[in-house]
This record gives sequence, structure tokens and C-alpha cells, in this order.
Amino acid sequence: MSSTSEPRRRPGRETVRALTVGGRTLRVSERTGDGSRPPLVLMNGIGASLEVLQPFVDALDPRRTVVRFDVPGVGGSPAPVVPYVLATLTPVVSGVLHRLGHRGAVDVLGLSWGGGLAQHFAVQHRRRCRRLVLAATGTGSLMVPAHPRVLSHMLTPRRHRDPGYATRVAGELYGGTVRDDPARAAQALHSHTRVGPRRGYYYQLAASAGWSSLPFLSLIRQPTLVLAGDDDPIIPMVNARILARGIPRARLHLYDGGHLALVTEAGELAPVVDAFLDEDD
Repeated sequence: MSSTSEPRRRPGRETVRALTVGGRTLRVSERTGDGSRPPLVLMNGIGASLEVLQPFVDALDPRRTVVRFDVPGVGGSPAPVVPYVLATLTPVVSGVLHRLGHRGAVDVLGLSWGGGLAQHFAVQHRRRCRRLVLAATGTGSLMVPAHPRVLSHMLTPRRHRDPGYATRVAGELYGGTVRDDPARAAQALHSHTRVGPRRGYYYQLAASAGWSSLPFLSLIRQPTLVLAGDDDPIIPMVNARILARGIPRARLHLYDGGHLALVTEAGELAPVVDAFLDEDD
């Protein structure tokens, strides 16, 4: 469903629709707050539809407007005709915010792959980004890598399409509390989520190939919160320390958990994010 006019906004209302900007169509969800805080834009991990972040959205302060979206070819967003890179996707996100009526500064949270997009957005659209949260993410191709066996699971979208497979690899792939209860990962990835075409996953994987934020970390001037788990097989914790040291106004928050803790332990981490975003600049 596409929209060409602004709907009346009521606090607590969540609207999902398709918006086309710059030739890219994204499926977008907006939970309306009371306008007392800047909107928070969530940028998701690879292959994950916007529904994966629902537990985190539910745990955030209800007064906060929250915007999330499916990248091209993932979830409910149609696959792009041609591939894209982070530098061409961030203007689309900015355009989507404009279409939603958010023309001032927003807060941005990037999870995993979305952390790369969030870092690029913070530099490419500096005036649009007020505060930045980087969760379970690193500096891209120039980072301390995961174990090759873990990386091999990341090369295929199978965990998003096969709950049984997701359960079998969950502990090794995601770590944290999922090690003892791997069904939680399958629940997080498959409960009410939408799966796009396989090529959407590979387009998303290719979008960040060869990209690294390491050379421009010092250009990220926004107050930044770096969230990292002590048992994250995909993004070893040392990468969070690199981010926190390289970004001038960053702080590091370590938690007991793994790669999916923002979802599986949303009740613990959402208040940390809320408190950071509500600080005076």
C-alpha cells in the first residue's frame, strides 16, 4: 500500500505503508509518539524485516516516535532493479523521513549491518542526525572478523527462511542467552516476520562489501552510544572498543549477552537507549 498524503497522527498509532523515494520503494513503519522527543530511526540487520525489532520498539518509551523500514528486497520492500550501496541508500532514508513529515534532526540506531548504514547516515546527513546508537556492529570490512564458521552462516539467508536451521545454528551464531535457549532465535527471526526474495539478501550483503567506517570515524561528531555484548560471535567485542575509541563523542555500554540481545533482552537495553537519547546535548 502506498501513500501520497500525510495521515492524521495519533500517539501510539503504528502505520505501515510503502513509500517511494529516488526510485527506491521501502516498506516503512512509524509508531507515533507525543512529539516531545526527536523521532528514532531504526536500521536493521542483514536479511531481517522490520518486525524483528518489534520487542525493542514495544520496550521503548511510548512517547518516542519510532520509524523503521525494510531495505530493498528484504521483508516487504520490493527487490531493486539494480544493486545499491550504503552511500545511495542513506539519501533514500532521508527522503522517507521527509515524506513522513520529519524534516528536522532525528536520532538513529543501527543494529549489526544497520550499524554501518547508521554510521554512513551520521556523516553523509550530519544535520539530520542528532544522536547515534550503534548496537552489535563494527567498522565494516576493516574490523576484527568473526570465526570463519560463523561467517559461513552469514553467507546464506537460510536462517531467515528455515526456523529449524535457525534453531540449530543459533547458539553458535548469536551467542548470549540464545546458547541455552536456541528456540528464542528462531522465534525472534520468524515470529510475524516477512521474507523477501533471496536476491534481496545478497543485494544487502553486497551493499556493504568493501565498505569501512574506520577511515572516517573521527567525522562522526554526534553523541554516540556503542552497545556491545560480551558473547557476540558475529561481532567480537573488540570492535565495539574500536568504535568507542575512534568516535570523538562516543561511550561504550557493555552488556551480558549476544548478538540478538537488543531483541531478546529488549527490556534490559531499551531503558539504556532511552536514557541516552533523553540526555541534554
